[in-house]
Amino acid sequence: MKIALLGYGKMGKAIEKVALERGHTIVIKASVDSTYTITDADVAIDFSIPEAAFANISNCLTHQVPVISGTTGWLQDYDNAVDLCHNTKGAFIYASNFSLGVNLFFELNRTLAKLMKGQPQYKVSMEEIHHTQKLDAPSGTAITLAEDIIKNSDYTQWTLDNPKPDEIGIVAKRIEAVPGTHEIVYESAVDSIEIKHTAHNREGFALGAVIAAEWIMGKKGVFTMKDVLNIG
Repeated sequence: MKIALLGYGKMGKAIEKVALERGHTIVIKASVDSTYTITDADVAIDFSIPEAAFANISNCLTHQVPVISGTTGWLQDYDNAVDLCHNTKGAFIYASNFSLGVNLFFELNRTLAKLMKGQPQYKVSMEEIHHTQKLDAPSGTAITLAEDIIKNSDYTQWTLDNPKPDEIGIVAKRIEAVPGTHEIVYESAVDSIEIKHTAHNREGFALGAVIAAEWIMGKKGVFTMKDVLNIG
């Protein structure tokens, strides 16, 4: 499989390592100012920057190149990307986190939220920790976790500051050399229920992105990691 890496920072280099180990070829390594011919690739993996993500995805879909995107901070254009994918009969996966473990954690979070909906004595809160180079806060993964709780509970929104009773409070920390930790706590006067995912390195994220790229080959449509992992 010939892969285009759209974004060649730390994640791009981690994906390159995993892809080569799995027998694939990297034919494009694109930074913000790169020029390239996307049709040289069988599939593209976008871990660029928010300002470039939608243009990268659009270029791929327009030229019938399946695209996997893990860039966060561009989702105001997500619906446009979905429409373009359908109009071009392309193939597209976006995930806030491609780690296989995190996507299983997403499912666990949704299930727990449904169970806790009928237990108003518990108040939910979240904490996420990432490396100091991560620009967005809270992380896209934390937002996905919060939004999944909101969909399956009586909470109305999330906030970083002084949550009201119907809001999920998120604490976002930035600590050197932490790949990613996400913890959800349901607290009552008598006990606590906690679930937590801790990434040990970037390889889990990279592996999931490459597996998603392998999976999407030959398919048409808009998919998620739930489709890749056959969850739910």
